[in-house]
Amino acid sequence: MSKFWEEFELGKRYQTYGRTVTEGDLSLFCSFVGYHVPLFIDEEYAKRTQYGGRIAPSAFTMSVSTAMTESLFRNTVISLMSVERGRFLAPVRAGDTIRTEVEVLEKKETRNPEKGIVTFRDHVLNQKDETVFQIDKIVMLKRQLHNES
Repeated sequence: MSKFWEEFELGKRYQTYGRTVTEGDLSLFCSFVGYHVPLFIDEEYAKRTQYGGRIAPSAFTMSVSTAMTESLFRNTVISLMSVERGRFLAPVRAGDTIRTEVEVLEKKETRNPEKGIVTFRDHVLNQKDETVFQIDKIVMLKRQLHNES
């Protein structure tokens, strides 16, 4: 499903698979990156907060979303140039199923005819179709006309 720069159309949206977040996912992520924030690791503490229980760290949601979208340009990506306007709009919890909808916002040619730039907006939605996270990514991709065999 990997796409070249030419294959992305302005305004088009792509859907990823869904992924159910588990307690194990959250524990492993927090342990791996060294998050020791009680809101993420202590259920009793988290119950007394505005969230009423443990939530996923925002970096977890962003990481899972990034992994979900990689199939769009797995073999054509040159670089992730920028991430901008990240907005965490609602908490993600163990038991939630999240998916990412990728919207093509902008395309630019570069001086190098083998490369092009695409701006994507990732919308991460939960099982209720609520947007929980949104971010814009600027990605440099290979151009097809110079990479055909």
